[in-house]
Amino acid sequence: MGGERLDPSELWRQYSQNKQTVRELAVQYSVSESTVKRRLRPVVENFECKDFPRCGTVLMDTTYFGRDWGVTVVKDFLTGKILCRKYVRHERLIDYRECTDFILSKGYQIWGIVCDGFKGIFKQYSVFSVQMCQYHFVSLIRRYLTRNPKLQAGKELWIPVKNITKLTENEFIESFQKWEDKWIPFLKERTKDEKTGKSHFTHKKLRSAWLSIKKHLPYLFVFEKVSFKMPNTNNALEGTFTALKNSLRNHGGMSKENRKRFIDGFLKA
Repeated sequence: MGGERLDPSELWRQYSQNKQTVRELAVQYSVSESTVKRRLRPVVENFECKDFPRCGTVLMDTTYFGRDWGVTVVKDFLTGKILCRKYVRHERLIDYRECTDFILSKGYQIWGIVCDGFKGIFKQYSVFSVQMCQYHFVSLIRRYLTRNPKLQAGKELWIPVKNITKLTENEFIESFQKWEDKWIPFLKERTKDEKTGKSHFTHKKLRSAWLSIKKHLPYLFVFEKVSFKMPNTNNALEGTFTALKNSLRNHGGMSKENRKRFIDGFLKA
């Protein structure tokens, strides 16, 4: 097989999806590694979504590849197309805003948004129907309660939280309100500091979990109320991130810039 007969698209498919390395491809096609790299380069550069959908629900989140860099991604739920990506150092509201402004400028009509509940994001997108990913919500509350709460109040609160994806809004609210009625006095308990004479709430983490549920409740079941297709989780986007990172592991040793090229090619595919 000669270098002239290499199909860049097929080469990219084998490289990204079949987990073949540049060296393995060079051997397979009887060409040099530099030839393989040269043929791959046009495929992975200049990320841009073609054939934009006209409207729909978008999934948005940020994933990281190190301590100081990651990528913010916006994905169309129905088609699975990546509409926008932006490399970032940290998750920020302005980056999400730039991504949605970009897709709006392309004529895409946003019907709804599914996100992780990043601070300030509900206010920023208040003109849209915004659903908080229920799995992100469970992870958030787990930080306060842990998977195995020690307090009885925590154990009882954790049950509806961990099962939220199986419950309707009415079922979840009914369970939460019963829990509140039972444990409000417990939540109000205070402990006095003998040295300072000041008091503080005794069950701080439990209160944090309770207050976080109350704060996010309006955004946990939006998908039940809209007239268009909207998922209750960001699973479709998380699946993309998982597949991307698995593919990257098969191509270790790449520089940061080459990793970005790989990511662009993966997201564009």
